[in-house]
Amino acid sequence: MTLVAEFIKGIYKENPVFRLALGLCPVLAVSTSISNAIGMGAATTFVLLSSNTIISLLILFFSKILSEEGQKSINKIRIPMFIVVIASFVTIVEMVMSAYFPALSESLGIFIPLIVVNCIILGRAEGFASKNSLVFSVMDALGMGIGFTLALIAIAAFRELLGSGQLLGVNLFGGDYKPVLLMILPPGAFLVIGLYLGILHWLDARKK
Repeated sequence: MTLVAEFIKGIYKENPVFRLALGLCPVLAVSTSISNAIGMGAATTFVLLSSNTIISLLILFFSKILSEEGQKSINKIRIPMFIVVIASFVTIVEMVMSAYFPALSESLGIFIPLIVVNCIILGRAEGFASKNSLVFSVMDALGMGIGFTLALIAIAAFRELLGSGQLLGVNLFGGDYKPVLLMILPPGAFLVIGLYLGILHWLDARKK
């Protein structure tokens, strides 16, 4: 697979939200506004890119200096090792966000620390970065991160528009608009995700 194909797959063919249905917990919680979606997407992309890079380099380093027996020993602790790497970058994100974007940090709340256990990140570390070269791991992380961010924005735009009549704080429907409160609740997120999934499956069926 080429680098471009590796990058693009995360945006459409293997989109974490719309294709693999991963990381839905933060998607349901923070996709009430586009600003929240961008913040969570940027944080997740940073952690994905950083952890994939470090893990790919670590595996390459160990493969160069350790014997076959030593590599088997490393494999036994790889998951805890991956979690430590991921948690380190999540801590960096949390501290930077608290210092420079306090309003966004407060809005996203517990879902920033919970990036540590986001199945997208650990899944890419275990399933891809630990088995591929640095360049491919970076492209995989960028594609998956951007795909996750775009999915969040698409869901948030729909929910924010119907749930408050606004987009990025701009009132589009005037003062007489009655918000659809369901859209800012978790069931509304499920409905929007289901709608997007239905559209994508319909497009796939048309292609076939």
